[in-house]
Amino acid sequence: MLEVGTKAPDFTLQNQEGKEVSLSDFKGKKVILYFYPKDLTSGCTKQACGFKERYPLITEKGAVVIGISKDSVKKHEEFVTTYALPFTLLSDPEHKVQELYDVWKEKSLYGRKYMGTERSTYLIDEEGTIVKALQKVQPAKNPEQMVKVLG
Repeated sequence: MLEVGTKAPDFTLQNQEGKEVSLSDFKGKKVILYFYPKDLTSGCTKQACGFKERYPLITEKGAVVIGISKDSVKKHEEFVTTYALPFTLLSDPEHKVQELYDVWKEKSLYGRKYMGTERSTYLIDEEGTIVKALQKVQPAKNPEQMVKVLG
Protein backbone atom coordinates (compact mmCIF):
# COMPACT_ATOMS: atom_id res chain seq x y z
CA MET A 1 0.00 0.00 0.00
CA LEU A 2 1.06 3.56 -0.56
CA GLU A 3 1.61 5.44 2.67
CA VAL A 4 -0.76 7.93 4.23
CA GLY A 5 0.63 11.45 3.81
CA THR A 6 2.13 10.80 0.38
CA LYS A 7 0.96 12.36 -2.87
CA ALA A 8 -1.42 10.08 -4.78
CA PRO A 9 0.13 9.24 -8.16
CA ASP A 10 -1.80 10.77 -11.04
CA PHE A 11 -3.02 8.52 -13.84
CA THR A 12 -5.28 8.54 -16.87
CA LEU A 13 -7.56 5.62 -17.77
CA GLN A 14 -10.76 5.12 -19.77
CA ASN A 15 -14.12 5.16 -18.00
CA GLN A 16 -17.20 3.09 -18.74
CA GLU A 17 -18.03 5.43 -21.65
CA GLY A 18 -14.57 5.14 -23.20
CA LYS A 19 -13.59 8.69 -22.16
CA GLU A 20 -10.22 9.43 -20.63
CA VAL A 21 -10.35 10.34 -16.95
CA SER A 22 -7.42 11.46 -14.79
CA LEU A 23 -7.15 11.58 -11.04
CA SER A 24 -6.10 15.23 -11.38
CA ASP A 25 -9.55 15.96 -12.90
CA PHE A 26 -10.88 15.69 -9.33
CA LYS A 27 -8.54 18.18 -7.66
CA GLY A 28 -10.56 20.15 -5.12
CA LYS A 29 -12.68 17.12 -4.19
CA LYS A 30 -12.05 14.18 -1.89
CA VAL A 31 -11.72 10.93 -3.83
CA ILE A 32 -12.60 7.46 -2.62
CA LEU A 33 -10.42 5.39 -4.94
CA TYR A 34 -11.19 1.72 -4.69
CA PHE A 35 -9.60 -1.22 -6.47
CA TYR A 36 -11.62 -4.39 -6.98
CA PRO A 37 -11.06 -7.70 -8.79
CA LYS A 38 -13.92 -8.18 -11.26
CA ASP A 39 -17.18 -6.65 -12.49
CA LEU A 40 -20.46 -8.49 -11.97
CA THR A 41 -19.18 -10.87 -9.28
CA SER A 42 -20.90 -11.18 -5.91
CA GLY A 43 -18.33 -9.38 -3.73
CA CYS A 44 -17.64 -6.63 -6.23
CA THR A 45 -21.37 -6.09 -6.78
CA LYS A 46 -21.95 -5.82 -3.01
CA GLN A 47 -19.19 -3.24 -2.73
CA ALA A 48 -20.33 -1.20 -5.76
CA CYS A 49 -23.98 -1.24 -4.67
CA GLY A 50 -22.89 -0.22 -1.16
CA PHE A 51 -21.16 2.83 -2.62
CA LYS A 52 -24.24 3.48 -4.79
CA GLU A 53 -26.56 3.46 -1.75
CA ARG A 54 -24.31 5.90 0.09
CA TYR A 55 -23.39 8.05 -2.91
CA PRO A 56 -25.73 10.96 -2.06
CA LEU A 57 -24.14 11.15 1.41
CA ILE A 58 -20.63 10.80 -0.04
CA THR A 59 -21.20 13.67 -2.50
CA GLU A 60 -22.77 15.74 0.29
CA LYS A 61 -19.44 15.35 2.11
CA GLY A 62 -17.58 16.70 -0.94
CA ALA A 63 -16.28 13.38 -2.22
CA VAL A 64 -16.54 11.26 -5.35
CA VAL A 65 -16.07 7.53 -5.86
CA ILE A 66 -13.84 5.98 -8.50
CA GLY A 67 -13.56 2.22 -8.94
CA ILE A 68 -10.70 0.57 -10.84
CA SER A 69 -10.36 -2.99 -12.08
CA LYS A 70 -8.66 -4.73 -14.98
CA ASP A 71 -12.01 -5.28 -16.70
CA SER A 72 -12.65 -3.76 -20.13
CA VAL A 73 -14.55 -0.55 -20.82
CA LYS A 74 -17.37 -2.68 -22.27
CA LYS A 75 -17.58 -4.82 -19.11
CA HIS A 76 -17.62 -1.65 -16.96
CA GLU A 77 -20.43 -0.24 -19.10
CA GLU A 78 -22.44 -3.43 -18.50
CA PHE A 79 -21.75 -3.28 -14.73
CA VAL A 80 -22.76 0.40 -14.51
CA THR A 81 -25.91 -0.17 -16.58
CA THR A 82 -26.99 -3.35 -14.77
CA TYR A 83 -26.77 -1.74 -11.31
CA ALA A 84 -27.31 1.96 -12.22
CA LEU A 85 -24.01 2.89 -10.61
CA PRO A 86 -23.73 6.70 -10.26
CA PHE A 87 -19.93 6.85 -10.15
CA THR A 88 -16.96 6.32 -12.44
CA LEU A 89 -15.39 2.95 -13.16
CA LEU A 90 -12.00 2.95 -14.84
CA SER A 91 -10.47 0.21 -16.95
CA ASP A 92 -6.88 -0.83 -16.16
CA PRO A 93 -6.42 -3.96 -18.32
CA GLU A 94 -2.64 -3.85 -18.11
CA HIS A 95 -2.86 -3.24 -14.32
CA LYS A 96 -0.42 -0.31 -14.53
CA VAL A 97 -2.35 1.86 -12.06
CA GLN A 98 -2.91 -1.14 -9.80
CA GLU A 99 0.85 -1.68 -9.73
CA LEU A 100 1.40 2.05 -9.12
CA TYR A 101 -0.91 1.89 -6.09
CA ASP A 102 0.61 -1.42 -4.92
CA VAL A 103 -2.60 -3.46 -5.12
CA TRP A 104 -1.53 -5.91 -7.87
CA LYS A 105 -0.45 -8.87 -5.74
CA GLU A 106 0.23 -12.57 -5.80
CA LYS A 107 -2.90 -14.39 -4.67
CA SER A 108 -3.73 -18.02 -4.04
CA LEU A 109 -6.89 -20.02 -4.70
CA TYR A 110 -7.08 -23.74 -3.97
CA GLY A 111 -3.29 -23.86 -3.85
CA ARG A 112 -2.91 -22.20 -7.26
CA LYS A 113 -0.91 -18.98 -7.24
CA TYR A 114 -1.76 -16.14 -9.61
CA MET A 115 -1.51 -12.37 -9.88
CA GLY A 116 -4.62 -10.31 -9.17
CA THR A 117 -6.13 -7.24 -7.55
CA GLU A 118 -6.07 -7.02 -3.78
CA ARG A 119 -9.32 -5.30 -2.82
CA SER A 120 -8.08 -1.97 -1.43
CA THR A 121 -9.39 1.54 -0.88
CA TYR A 122 -7.68 4.91 -0.65
CA LEU A 123 -9.11 8.22 0.50
CA ILE A 124 -7.41 11.12 -1.25
CA ASP A 125 -7.93 14.69 -0.06
CA GLU A 126 -8.69 17.80 -2.12
CA GLU A 127 -4.98 18.46 -2.68
CA GLY A 128 -4.21 14.93 -3.88
CA THR A 129 -2.69 13.55 -0.67
CA ILE A 130 -3.52 10.07 0.58
CA VAL A 131 -5.24 10.43 3.96
CA LYS A 132 -6.41 6.83 4.42
CA ALA A 133 -5.21 3.54 2.94
CA LEU A 134 -7.05 0.26 3.56
CA GLN A 135 -6.07 -3.11 2.17
CA LYS A 136 -7.89 -6.44 2.07
CA VAL A 137 -11.18 -4.64 2.69
CA GLN A 138 -14.46 -6.51 3.09
CA PRO A 139 -16.75 -5.66 0.17
CA ALA A 140 -19.96 -5.40 2.18
CA LYS A 141 -18.41 -3.24 4.93
CA ASN A 142 -16.07 -1.00 2.93
CA PRO A 143 -18.63 1.60 1.71
CA GLU A 144 -19.90 2.33 5.24
CA GLN A 145 -16.34 2.32 6.53
CA MET A 146 -15.43 5.03 3.99
CA VAL A 147 -18.48 7.16 4.87
CA LYS A 148 -17.29 7.11 8.50
CA VAL A 149 -13.76 8.07 7.45
CA LEU A 150 -15.20 11.06 5.54
CA GLY A 151 -16.66 12.25 8.86
